[in-house]
Amino acid sequence: MKEILEWIKTIVVSILIAFVITTFVTPLIVDGMSMYPTLDDHDYLILRNTHNVQKGDIISFSSNLKFSPDELENLSIFQKIKRGETKNLIKRVIAVEGDELLIKDGQVYVNGEYLKENYIDGAYTFGDTYIEKIPKDKIFVMGDNRGNSLDSRNLGLIDLEKVQGIALIRIFPVSKIGSIE
Repeated sequence: MKEILEWIKTIVVSILIAFVITTFVTPLIVDGMSMYPTLDDHDYLILRNTHNVQKGDIISFSSNLKFSPDELENLSIFQKIKRGETKNLIKRVIAVEGDELLIKDGQVYVNGEYLKENYIDGAYTFGDTYIEKIPKDKIFVMGDNRGNSLDSRNLGLIDLEKVQGIALIRIFPVSKIGSIE
C-alpha cells in the first residue's frame, strides 16, 4: 500500500509540475526556412506564453492555414498534438497598435523611420504595403527570410489573441543553445 501511495504522489507532483511549466512556457519546433538566418528548420525553441508583444519580438501564432495531408503525415506526434490540423507560424513583429507602416521600393518604414534590419536574409523586402495606423489588438509580422515567408504581406494583420508566445531560448541544436536575439 505504501508503494502505491508513493507512485500516486509522484504522478500527482509530476502532473502539477507539467501544468505549471506549460502555463508559462511552450515548446516549439521551427518548421521551414521563413525565419532564416535567425532560425533554421527544425530548431527547437521555448516560448514565453504571452500576448504582450513588442516590435522586434519573434513570436508564434496560430493561423487559419491548413496542413496538406502529406505535411500532416510527416509531423511528429508532439507536433500533431500541439498543432492539430492548422499551422502555427513563427515571425518577427514589425509594427504594433498605432504604428504607421510603409513598405516601398524594398525598404520598410515604421512611423516614418527607416527600419534597420541587420537580421534579414538579403536587403530587399518584397511587396509594397501601406497601413496608416495598425488597429487595436493587431500586429504586422514578417519572416526574416523575406523572399520565402508567408506573413502579414499575404495574410494581413495578426490578431493579438492568436499569439501563443515570444521565442526566448533555442535548445536544439545543441551547438546553438541560447537566447534568441
